[in-house]
Amino acid sequence: MPADDSVSFSSVTVTLAGFPALLNLSFEVEAGETVYLRGPNGAGKTTLLRTLAGLEKPTRGSAMVLGVELPGGERSLRALAGMMGTRSHLYEDLTVAENLDLARRLLGISSSRIDDAAELFGVRGRLWKQKVASLSAGQKRRVALAGLVAKNPRIWLLDEPHSSLDAAGRDLLDKLIVEATKRGAIAFVATHEAEAGRAGGRVLEMVGGTVRAEAREASPGDEGPASEVPE
Repeated sequence: MPADDSVSFSSVTVTLAGFPALLNLSFEVEAGETVYLRGPNGAGKTTLLRTLAGLEKPTRGSAMVLGVELPGGERSLRALAGMMGTRSHLYEDLTVAENLDLARRLLGISSSRIDDAAELFGVRGRLWKQKVASLSAGQKRRVALAGLVAKNPRIWLLDEPHSSLDAAGRDLLDKLIVEATKRGAIAFVATHEAEAGRAGGRVLEMVGGTVRAEAREASPGDEGPASEVPE
């Protein structure tokens, strides 16, 4: 029986519009691991992230994600997962403060957690009262990441998370992933970047909805804490 802090897929197929986006996919991931998903468009990376988040259902096979059985437990997973897609999904007509306050209320977390995460990502100051529509793509990304970090999810699901971020933002995010996994979280990161795995962990090469190859990267040296966001 898979542990409640692990992920196990057994011959999982996910069919979208009659097409198998994932095909007989099997793997196991333990608490504290980072898994980088690399492959061309259409390889199944995003579908796998959405399945792990409970947004897609297996049509064949079975999975256990943090003690939640799939198919069947998709709704329960949403409280455990933090997903960042290729779009930030913010409300453009609301300010940064209003977007993050909405996230706070939906997640049932404290204002201090939101404030600390917003400060960490540099959106707490002059951007706080600006409408999201006026922000750059990188600033929007930082706002969305602040909401994810404040949630403190048990499983991080990130689709091209470096997109639109500057070097400082990319480095900060990488450090936060390392910190989260040290606390026992699991992270899945879909990326086209050739240096996938620079934050340590496994690299799964995906093609045609399944894993073609796997590599394990060495963990980086301890660079010290990236944040003071409370757990």
